[in-house]
Amino acid sequence: MRFGAPADSVELQRMTWPEPAPGQVLIRVHAAGAGYPDAMMAAGHFPLMGDPPFGLGEEAAGEVVAVPSGSRFSVGDQVTGITGFLDGWGGYAEYTYLREESTIRIPAGMTTEQAGGFPIAFRTAYAGLVDRAPIEAGEVLLVLGAAGSSGGAALQLGKALGATVIAVAGSQEKLDFCKRHGADHVLNHRSGDLPARVADITGGRGADVVFDPVGGETAAAALAAIARNGRVVLIGVASGKPVPLDSMDMLLRNYSAVGVLATPGSPAAEAVVWQRLADLADRGALSTPVGRVYDFREVPEMISRQTAPAPGKTVVRITSE
Repeated sequence: MRFGAPADSVELQRMTWPEPAPGQVLIRVHAAGAGYPDAMMAAGHFPLMGDPPFGLGEEAAGEVVAVPSGSRFSVGDQVTGITGFLDGWGGYAEYTYLREESTIRIPAGMTTEQAGGFPIAFRTAYAGLVDRAPIEAGEVLLVLGAAGSSGGAALQLGKALGATVIAVAGSQEKLDFCKRHGADHVLNHRSGDLPARVADITGGRGADVVFDPVGGETAAAALAAIARNGRVVLIGVASGKPVPLDSMDMLLRNYSAVGVLATPGSPAAEAVVWQRLADLADRGALSTPVGRVYDFREVPEMISRQTAPAPGKTVVRITSE
């Protein structure tokens, strides 16, 4: 591919997949999760990506077809994980490599589409709400873009960790979606005074943690609703603009901002993260809120829609099981 509009830049290529190297697992892809980063990559705005061509699709689920010696997986295992997209092996393909340290067997009861859209969003939410700005039971979590991929995952993880969750979205359809997936309170950022409504819900205290994959004006309004000693978790810029941080305001109200990039830690640390996520999924506390499912041939159209997606996690069906 080349950078540009998805209809012009995204193209099919015939490839071969060598035997997986240590740390890789080769799978036949059944479904792949999608999101706003796809649009950034296609346009050439994704900060970690080099020059094209490269493979699109950060996560995928499917059947293991080859493993290196010493792998903890076996041929035939049904798994989901993060692809080697930074090395050119994306999930929108018949086969792809997963990073073994970021791969798990698909939890019981999880559909193929749910599995395909599970790893990135929930690993990102975990990095924000456990690793970087730990949310504690009883605290208030304000989730921006709560009907989207990472926002929907943060909503569920926050609930699983015992927080009261206020979900923020931009339409009644999206607010209804958030309510169905466990939000305690829902707010439309397009109507009314967001800080005043958060203050009303929290008895004037504000939100302990703001989970921000959006940036821009919505995030700026959310910062006005943060509690003293609160934390804002910077996940992304779906609005196209980062949240404007005022260091004097941070000082006077004693809150902090942390950036979150869910890169792997040590193999031992990653194993703990993924086991905890898998356990929560097995218990039904986490479930990918699947939205629209696209066919493989619709990938360019799908990417073009990721700047304003419908509620839920977008997933691409690659091959039948």
